[in-house]
Amino acid sequence: MSERPNSPAIPNIGKRGIGGFYRDVTREMRHVTWPSRSETTRLTGVVLGVCLLIAIMLTALSFGFDLFLRMIGIGGGTA
Repeated sequence: MSERPNSPAIPNIGKRGIGGFYRDVTREMRHVTWPSRSETTRLTGVVLGVCLLIAIMLTALSFGFDLFLRMIGIGGGTA
């Protein structure tokens, strides 16, 4: 079976050693476009807000299911 021509490049640490690998990583990290401080702060706020929203929704669902199960008579026990 032949190799696929468009397969992703997998680093071969054995040929250049660990030092060559870190040099390659350092070179690639220089090409990264890093976000500004204000953009990082804004996106962090978005992530925290979404996490808080999901936590509130899951808590409400938990209380709702608990109430429903107690109303039909199969809930109410403590773990």
